Amino acid sequence: MTTRKRTAVRLRRLLWALVALACAGTATACTGGDDRPDVVVTTNILGDVTREIVGDQADVTVLMQPGADPHSFGLSAVQAAGLENADLVVFNGLGLEENVLRHVAAAGEAGVTTLEVGRAVDPLTFRAPADGGPEEEAGQPDPHFWTDPDRMRTAAGLIADAVVEHVDGADEKTVRRNAARYDGQLAALTTWMEKSFDRIPEDGRALVTNHHVFGYLADRFGFRVIGAVVPSGTTLASPSSSDLRSLTEAVREAGVRTVFADSSQPTRLAEVLRDELGGRVEVVPLFSESLTARGEGADTYLRMMRANTTAMTDGLTGR
Repeated sequence: MTTRKRTAVRLRRLLWALVALACAGTATACTGGDDRPDVVVTTNILGDVTREIVGDQADVTVLMQPGADPHSFGLSAVQAAGLENADLVVFNGLGLEENVLRHVAAAGEAGVTTLEVGRAVDPLTFRAPADGGPEEEAGQPDPHFWTDPDRMRTAAGLIADAVVEHVDGADEKTVRRNAARYDGQLAALTTWMEKSFDRIPEDGRALVTNHHVFGYLADRFGFRVIGAVVPSGTTLASPSSSDLRSLTEAVREAGVRTVFADSSQPTRLAEVLRDELGGRVEVVPLFSESLTARGEGADTYLRMMRANTTAMTDGLTGR
């Protein structure tokens, strides 16, 4: 961290401490800080990865709640103000956190170091509609990089570098040791996913989802993206009747019998597609854009990826 940024962070912490002191002993609800460094992370997927790397070397504040939609969640005034008191802000970027990015930009303008992970992991672009991609976003960067565990390995290394460089008080040896341990777990995840997907015949590796989110997984593990019920990379879009008709024709032509729907979103649209095909399609839920609460099947990135891999493999092999 540069001397200028370090000074700015310390001044912000001093201001918070003075506010807390002024409110002490009164009935006013005030929020104060302490001297521990704070890393703020926008999404809960990146929040889990960051916690694995940071360990006990700093506080990690995750803004997105379990089960929330990254495209639509917002911040309270306190959370927005807290961004400017952070030592480091980690965010997905590439347009994913649509209601939060302006607050991240404001923190950066205030002197806080920000890390846009998605832009630094060799992002893919959405495919053209003819290749199963979204029409309006074709050629735009796809923010859903975490569905490729190899890119998440790159992301974890970048987060570790940023913590070492910009978070005062974080022990470099501890952070590097945490990062190396987690990198090994991510490498093992990739190997396990490869072996799992090997059970799916090559001509059966066809994906239809409720919106475009698995492009990176498809690219990494050799799947074809037939299309999405919502022809967009964001859940905030809606399909037209012609979109559904086109997708139905593509699904029939590909012989697809399984549609995967985000477990954090209603499956109504996927069920509409199933009805269009005469009930011959199974709708299988996946954990695609958000971790769950603890104990609900996908409360860490590793568990989310394993759960999805199992669901996709079983769904595409008829188990």
